[in-house]
Amino acid sequence: MSDVVIFGCKDIAQLASYYLETDSQHNVAAFTAHKEFMEGDTFEDKPLVPFEEVENLFPPDKYLFFAPMTGSKMSKNRRAVYEEAKSKGYRFISYISSKATTCHNTIGENCFILEDNTLQPFVTIGNNVVMWSGNHIGHHSVIKDHVFFTSHVVLSGHCTVEPHCWLGVNSTIRDGACLSVGTLVAMGSCLTKATTAPWSVYMGVPAKQRESKGVPARSDEVM
Repeated sequence: MSDVVIFGCKDIAQLASYYLETDSQHNVAAFTAHKEFMEGDTFEDKPLVPFEEVENLFPPDKYLFFAPMTGSKMSKNRRAVYEEAKSKGYRFISYISSKATTCHNTIGENCFILEDNTLQPFVTIGNNVVMWSGNHIGHHSVIKDHVFFTSHVVLSGHCTVEPHCWLGVNSTIRDGACLSVGTLVAMGSCLTKATTAPWSVYMGVPAKQRESKGVPARSDEVM
């Protein structure tokens, strides 16, 4: 059993604590957040400490780290916390639900994979990936770092998902597709293109590229 510090003091941190305490061999020792977002010094009856000094209070040679954050700003916020915690010397856990279906897949660190996900054989997943419940990931697909799947996404076989992609609820991706870095596929969309444009938004059935002046401020704008 390993002692873990969880980043966050809101709903997702609470969910992560529940999953770790009920469905893993890890013990949640404490929570951490940036000072400006802290309200009090406890969360879920555990210590809540400033991220700015967490390594002094829960040193990385004794505690592991977990930062299962949202996909806001195309997961750039989660990437920043992940990289800063690494720079502090922390090693990361991943949580893979016992109710997910896996096939000896290669899965990186700081991944949060919830119940009813199906990962077919020869799927590989990078670091800092969140997969909410109920997704289907087709065989021989590659999901790279800092990607966020919502729920009930169907990713067909032989797909490549580059970093910072975000896939909305009930979206469907054709077989062999390559989602370029920063692709956002909106809720209920069916992507039939073989390759998307970097930092682009696709909506509709079939999905068409939406004119955009850059990355959406919040991914939930087109969830």
